[in-house]
Amino acid sequence: MKTGNDAVISRRRWLGAAATAASVGSSCSPAQPSPTTTNLLVITIPGARTYNVRDFEPGAMGPRSTPRRCKRATDTCPSDRGGTVLVSSGTYVIGTNELKSNVTLHLAASATLLGSAKGSQYHAADAIPLTGNSMLNDGNVALIFAVSGENTALRGPGRIDGQGAQFRSPLRGFQPPSGPGGSQRPTIFCFIVAKIFSCVTSLWRRVHSIRVIQSSFVKMEGLDIHNRVNHNNDGFHFINCEYVHISNCDVICQDDACALFGSCRFVTLSNCTFSTRWSVFPYGGGVAENITVSDCLTTQTFGSPIKMCCGPGSRFENMIFSNLVMNNVTGPIRN
Repeated sequence: MKTGNDAVISRRRWLGAAATAASVGSSCSPAQPSPTTTNLLVITIPGARTYNVRDFEPGAMGPRSTPRRCKRATDTCPSDRGGTVLVSSGTYVIGTNELKSNVTLHLAASATLLGSAKGSQYHAADAIPLTGNSMLNDGNVALIFAVSGENTALRGPGRIDGQGAQFRSPLRGFQPPSGPGGSQRPTIFCFIVAKIFSCVTSLWRRVHSIRVIQSSFVKMEGLDIHNRVNHNNDGFHFINCEYVHISNCDVICQDDACALFGSCRFVTLSNCTFSTRWSVFPYGGGVAENITVSDCLTTQTFGSPIKMCCGPGSRFENMIFSNLVMNNVTGPIRN
């Protein structure tokens, strides 16, 4: 085994170090660390470090940190072949951040990532296309985005608050408090050509909560999405994706709750609740096949829970809907 400094660690040495650590841990109190314990810290494994966002900005930690803190942590982590960026207790104001390959963003239970209310803190990701599919024209600005990333993840019980009300115009024709509006409103998450991405246990609100484009092996589990503070607010928005698995999520939104547009294949969705002012499961614009939706509850949905947009070139095949409860909905199925 090699470390980042190319030092060779034999299997015998590794097992001996682990045994010593166990022995030290049982005989020493936390208040009196053993010198042997300190020496073990020299052994590091590339890709296994944790980067606490508090360590990336000097000075005292205020109630709200600047956007620079989280960005520096997510930029530094990939240089050591990845690892975990820990968002510890506190509220952190952030702008656009890129999540790179082999990085896990972990939110502690009392941590909040607060999307900046200043439009100047966001920028477009030029690698995210705006053409090629009718649903791509919703913009390429995001709070957190990944382009051609692999093995990325968001985990932890913390919260991401996009401050969606700041991006809503008070009157038609006027700019919102943040400055940019319309297609320049940031999405919470936007991924393009991502592979092996998982998103587990968090909460947020803003424009489109999650947009995933041309990606595969995606897992969304245990998410609480409350996204009813602006117009055209989607929950999940997938375009040309495959091997997608969604489970145990609660979605309250203003527009499409779980849209699969373009050609989406090999998708499972189970044990979720949905409430929206428009549609829950819209499909269209390509080939939708090998999809199962089961054990879900839909309530207070207006505009049809299941909507098939059958345009030229569309095809729907091998789709199963089972054990669905629909309460206070209009037009359960529309094509």
